[in-house]
Amino acid sequence: MNDFDILVLGSGPGGQRAAIAAAKLGRRVAIVDRRNMIGGVCINTGTIPSKTLREAVLYLTGLSQRELYGQSYRVKEDITVADLGMRTQHVIGREIDVIRSQLARNHVTVLAGTGHFLDPHTIGVGNGQDRDLKVTAGKIVIATGTKPARPDTVAFDDRTIIDSDGIINMERIPETMVVVGAGVIGIEYASMFAALGTKVTVVERRDRMLEFADLEVVEALKYHLRDLAVTFRFRESVSSVERRNGGAITILESGKRIPADTVMYSAGRQGMTDELNLEAAGLAADRRGRIKVDANYATEVPHIYAVGDVIGFPSLAATSMEQGRLAAHHACEEPVTGMHELQPIGIYTIPEISFVGRTEDELTEAKVPFEVGVSRYRELARGQIIGDSYGMLKLLVSSEDRSLLGVHVFGTGATELVHIGQTVMGCGGTVDYLVNAVFNYPTLAESYKVAALDAMNKMRQIARLSE
Repeated sequence: MNDFDILVLGSGPGGQRAAIAAAKLGRRVAIVDRRNMIGGVCINTGTIPSKTLREAVLYLTGLSQRELYGQSYRVKEDITVADLGMRTQHVIGREIDVIRSQLARNHVTVLAGTGHFLDPHTIGVGNGQDRDLKVTAGKIVIATGTKPARPDTVAFDDRTIIDSDGIINMERIPETMVVVGAGVIGIEYASMFAALGTKVTVVERRDRMLEFADLEVVEALKYHLRDLAVTFRFRESVSSVERRNGGAITILESGKRIPADTVMYSAGRQGMTDELNLEAAGLAADRRGRIKVDANYATEVPHIYAVGDVIGFPSLAATSMEQGRLAAHHACEEPVTGMHELQPIGIYTIPEISFVGRTEDELTEAKVPFEVGVSRYRELARGQIIGDSYGMLKLLVSSEDRSLLGVHVFGTGATELVHIGQTVMGCGGTVDYLVNAVFNYPTLAESYKVAALDAMNKMRQIARLSE
């Protein structure tokens, strides 16, 4: 008989949800993770610290109040790393307590250490002592997550040349910074440091940033970041980084040289599968350390599952949680409805971006006719009250059946607002619902009604001219 019915490797969002879902279904469950990494990368170095840091930056700089109180307005004059770290450590501590409590309440055994396969059903848990603890399980869920990819050509020192994990260990706020890579993580940190007054240069080898997001929204974000003195170098690649006198010079392939106090590499992420000894389980990872799974998150070895960032796209905490729950139900042979295809994307830049559904470019390419309805925060009473004159909400409405095809939000509260559109889309609603619904006044949610009326008026004009 096995020690456990289900054993989960990793306690991040995917691992937690898998363990708790299996425990709720009455199975004997264990979760393996290093003692100082309960909650995984998400809680300790990734999502939670970065979003808390963003909140601290917004509050201490008084950035969002400057439209009302003038450009010189600040809550604190000399913001230090300690100011930012205090709030971050407080939130991380609380979150870890919540996770430990949930696991204990659901009778999930926590095994402290690093897990690796000894055979397809046996895991060795090493905790730095002489002998590994051996445990067996009927089903195993791999939820080990990812770490920042580190190119061999770059001499990281975790002080001057860092990756996103090194951000929370910085000794001071740099005056100048180069961010290599304009993906989600790179742009989020670029906007935070720019808000703190750091002169940021973003280097990206592609033509544009966040190419999966709405072009108009990305252009609006770029305008805002330039306003915060961010310089963009698109279609540029880094050939080398040289450390010099407490700083670094980033040398581009075009010959440009950019001096900075700190260089942050955001060159994608690598699956944490190196130490799992996957061969012993009959599995292998690709060159980015990712594991291949089927629609039920089962690997090529049917009793072993993998969820979260370690399986690749979309690598979001929200989707990882749902993957963990679904994998646990399948492993326990319990019926479950699959994940809804409508998944929102939230990008915590300053200002933030969020969207669900398709973009204008995707619809145009697919030759799907649509109408656009736009609402701007500056036309809403709540937009004036909070001092956000740049925010906007865009609805993409089918010209044929009036269904919502996409919702794109930019500005304060975007990541919260998007869920209204997601719900209407998920329930098969049309733009008519938003036109006829009553929204609280004054709110930002009211932007849905304004945008819906805008789209409706455009469609009415076409109908009138087509009579």
